Amino acid sequence: MTRDEERVRISPYPDGPLVVRGDVVIVGPDGEEIVPKRRTVALCRCGVSAIKPWCDGTHKLVNFRTEPPAPE
Repeated sequence: MTRDEERVRISPYPDGPLVVRGDVVIVGPDGEEIVPKRRTVALCRCGVSAIKPWCDGTHKLVNFRTEPPAPE
């Protein structure tokens, strides 16, 4: 495995989740480790997902936006 393959990559998707690729440790608010079932996971940014910290696509239903609206 090359050094680049070992690095964790986090990609913020516009109006969507943070997609995390690689071997990562995720810790919940209680300090317990949350074990991802895959090497690529989508983390909720909208706060509405029913399966937090994972994204369930609810951001589309609530019209979540990562950028503020353009001034009028």
